[in-house]
Formats: sequence, structure tokens, C-alpha cells
Amino acid sequence: MSRRQVIFLSLLAVLLVFLVVRFFQSGNREEIFPAESAASPAAGEAPPEAAGPRRAVTVYFPRERDDLLVGEIREIAADAAPAREARAILAELLKGSAEGNLSPFPPETKLVQVFVTKNGTAYVDFSREIVARHPSGTSAELATVYAVVNSLTANLKAVKNVFILVDGEERETLSGHISLDRSLRPNMTLVAKK
Repeated sequence: MSRRQVIFLSLLAVLLVFLVVRFFQSGNREEIFPAESAASPAAGEAPPEAAGPRRAVTVYFPRERDDLLVGEIREIAADAAPAREARAILAELLKGSAEGNLSPFPPETKLVQVFVTKNGTAYVDFSREIVARHPSGTSAELATVYAVVNSLTANLKAVKNVFILVDGEERETLSGHISLDRSLRPNMTLVAKK
């Protein structure tokens, strides 16, 4: 084998290794659309009222007498980015009920971040107060989890399921009852029939 052939085969081998590594690094990644932009509010703050188009959404709050979720209509700024609309919906949920229903969140809970993937999973990150101050009990935990999941999936076509994080990390549960180790689909059986 000539020296020229050895150099050619060596370069070909290096190129092949580079392409194989590149292929495995880029495969099967979810594309994420963050809610944040340069003009977005700081973590935990409600988005500013926009002068542009608005749309009605339904956010779900636990009802005191039976722990079922009750929908309340709110208006948010219409936005082409699902993550920004998700942030606005969750800001309305964090404001609390306007109709005397319970808050699904413990006091001082803040929304840290929202991402929506192309495959329809919303990653919602809350501050640690959602765990540290959460009341014990299955019904309280169900109300918190599905107020979030149902509010997002009912209003956003781009969101099919929701993964809840706390301070940027996965948790097994909020207070020991509902598994959070996977994304959750909506459960409309928890919504009260009017």
C-alpha cells in the first residue's frame, strides 16, 4: 500500500468517526420552545397586560365541598408561542380563584419556567414552596397536579401532557401521593359537571 493510500484511508476513517459521532449526538432530541424571551417577565411574575389580541381560557380550581375542579374563564394575551400562552395560563392559576374556589397552590409558590416540546409535552417548573408548604393528602395533591395539567391541555392544542418539575428537578411526588416521574395526561373526570 502506498503512502498516499494510507493517508487517504486515515482521513476517510477520521471522517467516518466524525459522522457517526455527529449522528448519535443529534438523533431523537426533542426540540424545546422556552417561554422566556428578552421581553418576558422575571420568574414567578405574571406577564404584563398586552394591548394586542386576547383570548378566553378556562383555568381549573379545586372546589371546597368535594375537591373536584371547577373551570373559571380568564382572558390572556393571544400568542403564537405555546410556551408563552402556557405561562399566562399558569399565571392566572397562581392568582387564585375569582369565584370563591380554593387555590391549588400553597402560599408563595412561583412559576419558574415553562417549556413546550414539539411532541406536545409541557415542562412546568415551580419553586420549592409547592413541595415545602403543600398540605398532606391525596385529594390536595390531585387538585394541585390536575389543576395544572387540565388547565394547560384544555386550552393549548400544542400541549398533550405535562411534566411537573420543582426547582428544575424531577420529583417522585409533591407530598407522597401522585407520581410525578413521568408526564401526565389530562384527567377530566376530576372536573365537576355543571
